[in-house]
Amino acid sequence: MTILRPKRLGLFGGTFNPIHYGHLRTAEEVVEALNLTRLWFIPAALPPHKTDRQLTSFETRLEMTRLAVGRHPRISVSDIEGRRPGKSYSIETLRQIRREYGQEWELYFILGLDAILEITTWKDYAELFTLCHFVVLDRPGYDRGELEAVLRREVHRQFQTLPEAAGFQHPGGYQVLFLATTLLDISATRIRSLVGQGRSSRYLLPEKVRRYIIKNKLYL
Repeated sequence: MTILRPKRLGLFGGTFNPIHYGHLRTAEEVVEALNLTRLWFIPAALPPHKTDRQLTSFETRLEMTRLAVGRHPRISVSDIEGRRPGKSYSIETLRQIRREYGQEWELYFILGLDAILEITTWKDYAELFTLCHFVVLDRPGYDRGELEAVLRREVHRQFQTLPEAAGFQHPGGYQVLFLATTLLDISATRIRSLVGQGRSSRYLLPEKVRRYIIKNKLYL
């Protein structure tokens, strides 16, 4: 009897203001490393942690992300957070995906080590670990060793350590997995700064995105 494996969906959220090669290369490596069926880039419509500055419109960031991804066989762009009113809470996105896709898909939520170390600032953060796996990406200046204490102290004291320091497992079965990817020292903040100064952003992001920024006079 053939056993059907669940389909795997990666969820890569962010403001993507703008998306750049650091995001794209990471997505490519995560897809390959975890053999994901699909990966969605999910631009945040109203990110709750970034309300202190003017944010480029959701529609503009969505279009740049679509231009960057192009016709990839396994990577696409979702407008799910733009279709929902109010702030873009990750927990609400995950609940919605679970309602629409049920248990047929395994969900892998992709984020940086810096972000998961601040997970207690997220809405209903403990519930997140009952809905999906986490894929934790290394960040310069952050120590993987700090995560165990955060998970056991703030989320669930019975998190178990996976073999070979691969990550941790929640009592409910979902895992928090460490994944090393190519670290490209590119930031959206730096790109916006370069554009604002009239300097070149060439080779930091796809050419289609760079030209879109110039054409629409973004970040000036």
